[in-house]
Amino acid sequence: MIISSGADFRSAAQRRLPRFLFDYIDGGSYGEDTLRRNVEDLSRIHLRQRVLRNVSDISLETRWFGKKYGLPVGLAPVGLTGMYARRGEVQAARAAQSRKIPFCLSTVSVCDIAEVVRSSGSIWFQLYVIRDRAFMRDLLAVAAEEGCETLVFTVDMPVPGARYRDAHSGMSGPLASSRRLLQAIKKPAWAWDVGVCGRPHRLGNIAPILGTNSGLTDFMGWLAKNFDPSIQWRDLEWIRSTWKGSLVIKGILEPDDARAARDLGADGIVVSNHGGRQLDGALSTTAALPAIVEAVGSDLTVLADSGVRTGLDVLRMLALGAHGVLLGRAWVYALAARGQSGVETLLDLIEREMRLAMSLTGCTRIEDVNRNILA
Repeated sequence: MIISSGADFRSAAQRRLPRFLFDYIDGGSYGEDTLRRNVEDLSRIHLRQRVLRNVSDISLETRWFGKKYGLPVGLAPVGLTGMYARRGEVQAARAAQSRKIPFCLSTVSVCDIAEVVRSSGSIWFQLYVIRDRAFMRDLLAVAAEEGCETLVFTVDMPVPGARYRDAHSGMSGPLASSRRLLQAIKKPAWAWDVGVCGRPHRLGNIAPILGTNSGLTDFMGWLAKNFDPSIQWRDLEWIRSTWKGSLVIKGILEPDDARAARDLGADGIVVSNHGGRQLDGALSTTAALPAIVEAVGSDLTVLADSGVRTGLDVLRMLALGAHGVLLGRAWVYALAARGQSGVETLLDLIEREMRLAMSLTGCTRIEDVNRNILA
Protein backbone atom coordinates (compact mmCIF):
# COMPACT_ATOMS: atom_id res chain seq x y z
CA MET A 1 0.00 0.00 0.00
CA ILE A 2 1.25 3.47 -0.92
CA ILE A 3 1.33 5.84 2.06
CA SER A 4 0.82 9.45 1.02
CA SER A 5 -0.99 10.83 4.08
CA GLY A 6 -1.80 10.07 7.69
CA ALA A 7 -5.23 8.84 6.61
CA ASP A 8 -3.54 6.00 4.73
CA PHE A 9 -2.04 4.76 7.99
CA ARG A 10 -5.49 4.62 9.58
CA SER A 11 -6.76 2.43 6.76
CA ALA A 12 -3.71 0.17 6.99
CA ALA A 13 -4.09 -0.12 10.77
CA GLN A 14 -7.74 -1.09 10.44
CA ARG A 15 -6.84 -3.90 8.05
CA ARG A 16 -4.06 -5.24 10.28
CA LEU A 17 -5.53 -4.98 13.80
CA PRO A 18 -8.15 -7.07 15.57
CA ARG A 19 -11.32 -5.04 15.89
CA PHE A 20 -11.06 -4.56 19.67
CA LEU A 21 -7.70 -2.82 19.31
CA PHE A 22 -8.66 -0.69 16.32
CA ASP A 23 -11.89 0.47 17.95
CA TYR A 24 -10.09 1.19 21.22
CA ILE A 25 -7.74 3.69 19.55
CA ASP A 26 -10.21 4.96 16.96
CA GLY A 27 -13.27 5.52 19.16
CA GLY A 28 -14.55 8.13 21.55
CA SER A 29 -17.13 8.40 24.29
CA TYR A 30 -20.92 8.25 24.00
CA GLY A 31 -22.01 9.29 20.47
CA GLU A 32 -18.49 10.53 19.59
CA ASP A 33 -19.61 14.07 18.80
CA THR A 34 -16.55 15.71 20.39
CA LEU A 35 -14.32 13.21 18.59
CA ARG A 36 -15.76 14.39 15.27
CA ARG A 37 -15.68 18.08 16.15
CA ASN A 38 -12.02 17.88 17.12
CA VAL A 39 -11.26 17.17 13.47
CA GLU A 40 -14.00 19.28 11.89
CA ASP A 41 -13.39 22.45 13.91
CA LEU A 42 -9.68 22.32 13.17
CA SER A 43 -10.34 21.89 9.45
CA ARG A 44 -12.40 25.10 9.51
CA ILE A 45 -9.46 27.23 10.61
CA HIS A 46 -8.61 29.22 7.49
CA LEU A 47 -5.15 30.54 6.72
CA ARG A 48 -3.89 33.55 4.78
CA GLN A 49 -1.85 32.60 1.76
CA ARG A 50 1.06 35.04 1.28
CA VAL A 51 3.43 35.45 -1.67
CA LEU A 52 6.92 36.77 -2.42
CA ARG A 53 8.13 36.35 1.17
CA ASN A 54 11.52 34.62 0.63
CA VAL A 55 10.73 31.25 2.19
CA SER A 56 13.89 29.56 0.92
CA ASP A 57 15.22 28.86 4.42
CA ILE A 58 12.64 27.30 6.75
CA SER A 59 13.40 25.98 10.24
CA LEU A 60 11.00 23.88 12.30
CA GLU A 61 13.17 23.81 15.41
CA THR A 62 11.45 24.66 18.66
CA ARG A 63 12.30 24.81 22.35
CA TRP A 64 10.18 23.40 25.17
CA PHE A 65 11.23 23.40 28.82
CA GLY A 66 14.76 24.48 27.99
CA LYS A 67 15.38 21.75 25.42
CA LYS A 68 15.56 22.06 21.63
CA TYR A 69 13.51 19.76 19.38
CA GLY A 70 13.50 19.20 15.65
CA LEU A 71 9.75 19.78 15.27
CA PRO A 72 7.07 21.51 17.39
CA VAL A 73 5.55 18.06 17.79
CA GLY A 74 5.72 15.24 20.34
CA LEU A 75 4.19 11.79 20.64
CA ALA A 76 1.42 11.90 23.23
CA PRO A 77 1.00 9.18 25.87
CA VAL A 78 -1.32 6.43 24.66
CA GLY A 79 -2.06 3.32 26.72
CA LEU A 80 -1.50 -0.24 25.53
CA THR A 81 0.55 0.70 22.46
CA GLY A 82 2.72 -2.34 23.04
CA MET A 83 -0.29 -4.27 21.71
CA TYR A 84 -0.31 -2.41 18.38
CA ALA A 85 3.15 -3.56 17.31
CA ARG A 86 5.80 -5.78 18.86
CA ARG A 87 7.09 -3.88 21.93
CA GLY A 88 5.31 -0.91 20.45
CA GLU A 89 6.33 1.73 22.96
CA VAL A 90 9.99 0.97 22.29
CA GLN A 91 9.51 1.24 18.54
CA ALA A 92 7.65 4.55 18.85
CA ALA A 93 10.24 6.00 21.23
CA ARG A 94 13.02 5.09 18.81
CA ALA A 95 11.15 6.79 15.99
CA ALA A 96 10.74 9.93 18.09
CA GLN A 97 14.41 9.91 19.00
CA SER A 98 15.40 9.57 15.33
CA ARG A 99 13.40 12.71 14.49
CA LYS A 100 14.56 14.61 17.60
CA ILE A 101 11.14 14.99 19.21
CA PRO A 102 9.87 13.87 22.63
CA PHE A 103 8.05 10.60 23.28
CA CYS A 104 5.78 10.42 26.32
CA LEU A 105 5.24 6.98 27.87
CA SER A 106 1.83 6.18 29.33
CA THR A 107 1.36 4.85 32.85
CA VAL A 108 -0.57 1.95 31.30
CA SER A 109 2.02 0.95 28.72
CA VAL A 110 3.03 -2.62 27.95
CA CYS A 111 6.75 -1.81 28.09
CA ASP A 112 7.88 -0.29 31.36
CA ILE A 113 9.92 2.87 31.82
CA ALA A 114 13.25 1.06 32.14
CA GLU A 115 12.78 -0.97 28.94
CA VAL A 116 11.88 2.08 26.86
CA VAL A 117 14.68 4.24 28.26
CA ARG A 118 17.18 1.42 27.78
CA SER A 119 16.21 1.14 24.12
CA SER A 120 15.72 4.77 23.12
CA GLY A 121 17.20 7.18 25.65
CA SER A 122 15.47 9.96 27.55
CA ILE A 123 11.65 10.11 27.46
CA TRP A 124 8.77 11.94 29.08
CA PHE A 125 6.51 10.05 31.47
CA GLN A 126 2.76 10.39 31.94
CA LEU A 127 1.05 9.69 35.24
CA TYR A 128 -2.62 9.22 36.05
CA VAL A 129 -4.40 10.11 39.25
CA ILE A 130 -4.20 6.86 41.21
CA ARG A 131 -5.82 6.07 44.55
CA ASP A 132 -2.65 4.45 45.84
CA ARG A 133 -0.49 7.51 46.54
CA ALA A 134 2.43 5.39 47.71
CA PHE A 135 2.50 3.64 44.35
CA MET A 136 2.39 7.00 42.58
CA ARG A 137 5.42 8.08 44.57
CA ASP A 138 7.19 4.87 43.60
CA LEU A 139 6.45 5.46 39.90
CA LEU A 140 7.71 9.03 40.16
CA ALA A 141 10.90 7.78 41.78
CA VAL A 142 11.44 5.24 39.02
CA ALA A 143 10.84 7.88 36.34
CA ALA A 144 13.34 10.22 37.98
CA GLU A 145 15.93 7.46 38.38
CA GLU A 146 15.58 6.56 34.70
CA GLY A 147 16.26 10.15 33.67
CA CYS A 148 12.78 11.26 32.63
CA GLU A 149 12.97 15.05 32.56
CA THR A 150 9.30 15.89 32.00
CA LEU A 151 6.25 14.57 33.84
CA VAL A 152 2.87 14.83 32.12
CA PHE A 153 0.14 14.55 34.73
CA THR A 154 -3.28 13.68 33.30
CA VAL A 155 -6.17 15.29 35.18
CA ASP A 156 -9.17 14.77 32.90
CA MET A 157 -9.77 11.13 33.74
CA PRO A 158 -11.05 10.88 37.33
CA VAL A 159 -13.28 8.12 35.94
CA PRO A 160 -13.04 6.36 32.55
CA GLY A 161 -15.39 7.71 29.87
CA ALA A 162 -18.38 5.79 28.49
CA ARG A 163 -16.79 4.21 25.42
CA TYR A 164 -19.53 2.20 23.77
CA ARG A 165 -17.32 0.90 20.97
CA ASP A 166 -15.23 -1.01 23.51
CA ALA A 167 -18.27 -2.93 24.75
CA HIS A 168 -19.29 -3.81 21.20
CA SER A 169 -15.78 -4.80 20.08
CA GLY A 170 -14.78 -7.01 23.00
CA MET A 171 -12.30 -4.71 24.71
CA SER A 172 -14.73 -4.76 27.64
CA GLY A 173 -18.05 -6.35 28.52
CA PRO A 174 -19.36 -9.94 28.61
CA LEU A 175 -17.23 -12.72 27.05
CA ALA A 176 -14.56 -10.14 26.21
CA SER A 177 -11.62 -12.57 26.39
CA SER A 178 -13.11 -15.13 24.01
CA ARG A 179 -14.22 -12.41 21.58
CA ARG A 180 -10.71 -10.94 21.51
CA LEU A 181 -9.22 -14.37 20.85
CA LEU A 182 -11.51 -14.98 17.88
CA GLN A 183 -10.66 -11.58 16.42
CA ALA A 184 -6.92 -12.20 16.85
CA ILE A 185 -7.13 -15.50 14.97
CA LYS A 186 -8.53 -13.64 11.99
CA LYS A 187 -5.50 -11.31 11.90
CA PRO A 188 -2.57 -13.77 11.58
CA ALA A 189 0.12 -11.19 10.80
CA TRP A 190 -0.73 -9.21 13.94
CA ALA A 191 -1.18 -12.41 15.97
CA TRP A 192 2.31 -13.61 15.12
CA ASP A 193 4.10 -10.26 15.44
CA VAL A 194 2.43 -9.10 18.65
CA GLY A 195 0.45 -12.01 20.06
CA VAL A 196 3.33 -14.50 19.89
CA CYS A 197 6.59 -12.58 19.42
CA GLY A 198 5.57 -9.46 21.35
CA ARG A 199 5.30 -11.08 24.76
CA PRO A 200 5.16 -10.50 27.66
CA HIS A 201 1.74 -8.82 27.47
CA ARG A 202 1.76 -7.21 30.86
CA LEU A 203 1.25 -3.66 31.99
CA GLY A 204 4.87 -3.00 32.74
CA ASN A 205 4.59 0.05 34.97
CA ILE A 206 1.75 -1.24 37.13
CA ALA A 207 2.85 -4.89 37.21
CA PRO A 208 4.19 -4.42 40.75
CA ILE A 209 0.62 -4.06 42.01
CA LEU A 210 -1.15 -6.27 39.45
CA GLY A 211 1.40 -9.05 39.19
CA THR A 212 3.69 -9.95 36.31
CA ASN A 213 0.97 -11.78 34.38
CA SER A 214 -1.33 -8.76 34.18
CA GLY A 215 -3.19 -8.49 30.86
CA LEU A 216 -6.10 -6.74 29.18
CA THR A 217 -8.69 -8.06 31.63
CA ASP A 218 -6.67 -6.74 34.53
CA PHE A 219 -6.19 -3.45 32.66
CA MET A 220 -9.91 -2.71 32.33
CA GLY A 221 -10.56 -3.70 35.92
CA TRP A 222 -7.65 -1.65 37.19
CA LEU A 223 -8.88 1.46 35.38
CA ALA A 224 -12.30 1.17 37.00
CA LYS A 225 -10.96 0.60 40.51
CA ASN A 226 -7.88 2.78 40.76
CA PHE A 227 -8.62 6.16 39.20
CA ASP A 228 -9.42 8.66 41.93
CA PRO A 229 -12.47 10.93 41.48
CA SER A 230 -11.83 12.69 44.79
CA ILE A 231 -8.65 14.46 43.71
CA GLN A 232 -8.51 18.29 43.86
CA TRP A 233 -5.95 20.90 42.89
CA ARG A 234 -4.46 20.95 46.39
CA ASP A 235 -3.78 17.20 46.07
CA LEU A 236 -1.32 17.98 43.28
CA GLU A 237 0.89 20.12 45.48
CA TRP A 238 2.85 17.11 46.71
CA ILE A 239 3.55 16.10 43.11
CA ARG A 240 4.95 19.54 42.34
CA SER A 241 7.08 19.43 45.48
CA THR A 242 8.26 15.87 44.78
CA TRP A 243 8.96 16.10 41.05
CA LYS A 244 12.09 18.13 40.32
CA GLY A 245 11.77 18.13 36.53
CA SER A 246 9.29 19.91 34.28
CA LEU A 247 5.63 19.37 35.17
CA VAL A 248 2.92 19.47 32.50
CA ILE A 249 -0.79 19.27 33.39
CA LYS A 250 -2.74 17.47 30.64
CA GLY A 251 -6.48 17.78 30.08
CA ILE A 252 -7.17 21.52 30.36
CA LEU A 253 -10.21 22.98 28.57
CA GLU A 254 -11.06 26.04 30.71
CA PRO A 255 -9.10 29.27 31.33
CA ASP A 256 -9.69 29.02 35.10
CA ASP A 257 -8.10 25.58 35.14
CA ALA A 258 -5.17 26.87 33.12
CA ARG A 259 -4.64 29.59 35.73
CA ALA A 260 -4.88 26.99 38.51
CA ALA A 261 -2.15 24.94 36.80
CA ARG A 262 0.01 28.05 36.61
CA ASP A 263 -0.59 28.86 40.26
CA LEU A 264 0.31 25.29 41.19
CA GLY A 265 3.75 25.87 39.68
CA ALA A 266 3.32 23.79 36.53
CA ASP A 267 5.70 24.50 33.66
CA GLY A 268 3.19 23.68 30.96
CA ILE A 269 -0.29 22.46 30.13
CA VAL A 270 -1.85 20.35 27.41
CA VAL A 271 -5.13 21.75 26.10
CA SER A 272 -6.97 18.51 25.46
CA ASN A 273 -10.31 16.74 25.71
CA HIS A 274 -8.59 13.33 25.75
CA GLY A 275 -9.24 12.90 22.05
CA GLY A 276 -13.00 12.98 22.61
CA ARG A 277 -12.74 9.91 24.83
CA GLN A 278 -14.09 11.42 28.05
CA LEU A 279 -16.92 13.99 28.08
CA ASP A 280 -18.82 13.93 24.82
CA GLY A 281 -20.15 17.41 24.12
CA ALA A 282 -17.07 19.08 25.59
CA LEU A 283 -15.42 21.83 23.57
CA SER A 284 -13.08 20.79 20.80
CA THR A 285 -9.47 21.70 21.49
CA THR A 286 -9.65 24.18 18.61
CA ALA A 287 -12.56 25.99 20.28
CA ALA A 288 -11.00 25.96 23.76
CA LEU A 289 -7.44 26.92 22.88
CA PRO A 290 -7.60 30.70 22.15
CA ALA A 291 -9.19 31.66 25.47
CA ILE A 292 -6.69 29.54 27.40
CA VAL A 293 -3.75 31.09 25.57
CA GLU A 294 -5.14 34.53 26.41
CA ALA A 295 -5.55 33.54 30.08
CA VAL A 296 -2.01 32.29 30.71
CA GLY A 297 -0.09 34.16 28.02
CA SER A 298 3.61 33.38 28.17
CA ASP A 299 3.46 32.10 31.76
CA LEU A 300 3.22 28.47 30.63
CA THR A 301 4.25 26.34 27.69
CA VAL A 302 0.91 25.59 26.07
CA LEU A 303 0.70 22.32 24.15
CA ALA A 304 -2.41 20.99 22.42
CA ASP A 305 -3.75 17.67 21.23
CA SER A 306 -6.98 16.13 19.89
CA GLY A 307 -7.94 16.23 16.22
CA VAL A 308 -4.47 16.77 14.76
CA ARG A 309 -3.85 14.53 11.77
CA THR A 310 -1.53 16.51 9.45
CA GLY A 311 1.27 19.05 9.40
CA LEU A 312 -1.30 21.61 8.27
CA ASP A 313 -3.26 20.86 11.46
CA VAL A 314 -0.11 21.44 13.50
CA LEU A 315 0.33 24.84 11.86
CA ARG A 316 -3.31 25.71 12.63
CA MET A 317 -2.84 24.88 16.32
CA LEU A 318 0.32 26.99 16.45
CA ALA A 319 -1.49 29.88 14.79
CA LEU A 320 -4.20 29.65 17.49
CA GLY A 321 -1.51 30.16 20.12
CA ALA A 322 -0.17 26.72 21.05
CA HIS A 323 3.59 26.40 21.47
CA GLY A 324 3.47 22.83 20.22
CA VAL A 325 1.31 19.81 19.49
CA LEU A 326 1.16 16.26 20.81
CA LEU A 327 0.11 13.62 18.28
CA GLY A 328 -2.07 10.78 19.58
CA ARG A 329 -4.10 8.53 17.28
CA ALA A 330 -2.05 9.55 14.25
CA TRP A 331 1.14 7.92 15.50
CA VAL A 332 -0.61 4.82 16.83
CA TYR A 333 -2.19 4.17 13.42
CA ALA A 334 1.29 4.45 11.88
CA LEU A 335 2.79 2.17 14.52
CA ALA A 336 0.11 -0.46 13.98
CA ALA A 337 0.59 -0.34 10.22
CA ARG A 338 4.39 -0.42 9.96
CA GLY A 339 6.04 -0.25 13.37
CA GLN A 340 8.94 2.13 13.94
CA SER A 341 9.35 2.86 10.23
CA GLY A 342 5.67 3.77 10.04
CA VAL A 343 6.02 6.34 12.82
CA GLU A 344 9.14 7.74 11.19
CA THR A 345 7.31 8.03 7.87
CA LEU A 346 4.40 9.79 9.56
CA LEU A 347 6.76 12.31 11.15
CA ASP A 348 8.42 12.88 7.78
CA LEU A 349 4.97 13.55 6.30
CA ILE A 350 4.17 15.96 9.14
CA GLU A 351 7.44 17.79 8.53
CA ARG A 352 6.91 18.06 4.76
CA GLU A 353 3.33 19.25 5.24
CA MET A 354 4.46 21.85 7.76
CA ARG A 355 7.21 23.14 5.47
CA LEU A 356 4.79 23.47 2.58
CA ALA A 357 2.15 25.23 4.72
CA MET A 358 4.75 27.59 6.19
CA SER A 359 6.04 28.43 2.72
CA LEU A 360 2.56 29.32 1.53
CA THR A 361 1.76 31.43 4.60
CA GLY A 362 5.07 33.29 4.47
CA CYS A 363 6.60 31.84 7.66
CA THR A 364 10.22 30.72 7.96
CA ARG A 365 10.46 30.11 11.72
CA ILE A 366 8.08 28.60 14.25
CA GLU A 367 8.07 31.94 16.07
CA ASP A 368 6.53 33.50 12.93
CA VAL A 369 3.45 31.30 13.18
CA ASN A 370 0.77 33.28 15.04
CA ARG A 371 -2.72 34.69 14.63
CA ASN A 372 -1.51 36.97 11.87
CA ILE A 373 -1.62 34.04 9.44
CA LEU A 374 -5.29 33.31 10.21
CA ALA A 375 -7.85 34.49 7.68
